[in-house]
Amino acid sequence: MPRIMALDVGLKNTGIAVTDPAKIIATGLATVDTASLISFIKNYQKTEPIELFVVGESKNLNGTPMQATPIIEAFVLELQKSFPNIPIEREDERFTSKMAFRTIIEVGIKKQERKQKKLVDKVAAVIILQSYMSRKNL
Repeated sequence: MPRIMALDVGLKNTGIAVTDPAKIIATGLATVDTASLISFIKNYQKTEPIELFVVGESKNLNGTPMQATPIIEAFVLELQKSFPNIPIEREDERFTSKMAFRTIIEVGIKKQERKQKKLVDKVAAVIILQSYMSRKNL
């Protein structure tokens, strides 16, 4: 069964989360260099089919675009071109990094490990995916 993949696209790194095949649980998959993201997804898809991409939508509190918005929009166009048969949906990602950091603290991850931005990116992707799943009642 195909999975849903969520992407927390950043200037340098992108956090990735996927559902289980039954689309019940969202799990952090990886954090990869944004420049090699398309290649990573192509390799992943060789063994695990993807039915939908959920890309975090970066906005300020007042709804205006953030600094990363043009990079995310350019990536979405590249994603559409590379995977024309897989739909892309957007999910508001405001506060996901803060929520991810708070979650990391709550589960007891040591201070040294919490400093790793890549872990925050991956957990933020999980939060984006869980938010999408809740909104769609999956």
